[in-house]
Amino acid sequence: MADPDLVDWLRFTAVPGVGPRRQLALLRAFGEPARALGASEAELREILPSGVLPAWLTAAASPPQLDATLAWLDAPGAAIVTLGEQAYPQRLLDLPDPPVLLYLKGRAELLGRPMLGVVGSRGATPQGLANAGAFAEAMSASGLGIVSGLAAGIDAAAHEGGLAGAGSTIAVVGTGLDRVYPASNRALAHRIAEAGLIVSEFALGTPPKAEHFPRRNRLIAALSHGVLVVEAALGSGSLITAKQAVELGREVFAIPGSIHSPQARGCHRLIKDGAKLVESADDVLDELDWQARLAPPVRPVPAAAVPESDASVLDALGHDPADLDTLVVRSGLTVERLCAILLGLELTGRVAALPGGRYQRLA
Repeated sequence: MADPDLVDWLRFTAVPGVGPRRQLALLRAFGEPARALGASEAELREILPSGVLPAWLTAAASPPQLDATLAWLDAPGAAIVTLGEQAYPQRLLDLPDPPVLLYLKGRAELLGRPMLGVVGSRGATPQGLANAGAFAEAMSASGLGIVSGLAAGIDAAAHEGGLAGAGSTIAVVGTGLDRVYPASNRALAHRIAEAGLIVSEFALGTPPKAEHFPRRNRLIAALSHGVLVVEAALGSGSLITAKQAVELGREVFAIPGSIHSPQARGCHRLIKDGAKLVESADDVLDELDWQARLAPPVRPVPAAAVPESDASVLDALGHDPADLDTLVVRSGLTVERLCAILLGLELTGRVAALPGGRYQRLA
């Protein structure tokens, strides 16, 4: 039998055009969803615009997806946390418009763990993906949960890193939890639902829409003790998350990159505006005063010896992408010999081939 209180919360949040701010206003006026749902049209008119009233009276009486949501809650790991429950994450109350409901899939207890947001570009460079994964894994090993948005690129790499450590990971999404967006992250989403947590403020059946992702980003910022931006172009949504983090009093960190890379310009802008430049996970942990809670240090695995010829090509490549002609000039090698060495470096994971015939050093 369905919990009548939860049904009231679902009905209360089901009305199109009545978002978190108006829902909070209704709760302040009536105290609980049941009283707001039973309020007269005259009482509601003082809070809701006249254009929204017909939708409220109709949808609140018989909300869409109600039966589907109640059935979904029978699945392992599925839960809904309301604003009135003790389990609701208190850090979200720093928002002017905290969501009234949170849909959860996975380990709900992770919401009580200190967290670091890790965000960045969808079109990340190989080095950016490696940085996101390495930083996230180090943070997770220290006990910090990793929060990101399940997008392609940096988000996905951050989630992978989070899953590798004890802190695990939380994915905040911009759809209903019965959908995975992007579809390319479906397998990752299932792994997070098993070992981490997926969170949404959107009802089941909600599709991905552009206006949902800034709302998702504000939850990432609010849940986090700090936000690390790994790579971001100047127009990246990650900069919105960083701005929201600053407004909420959270720390913002940024990894610098090549002055020639468009994907580094957003991080450089953040650093100019006061974000903390970081070069290692310890930089973040020290700033968050996390030392007292660090896990025992893990001994690094010694790197395999690099043949002299390979090392000379890595030196010639440096840490910015370069094309074959540039590398021929820098290394003094023939094209044939250079291509053979680059292929070997690719196979050992030290170099990645980029579009346009360029190469990027990874180690």
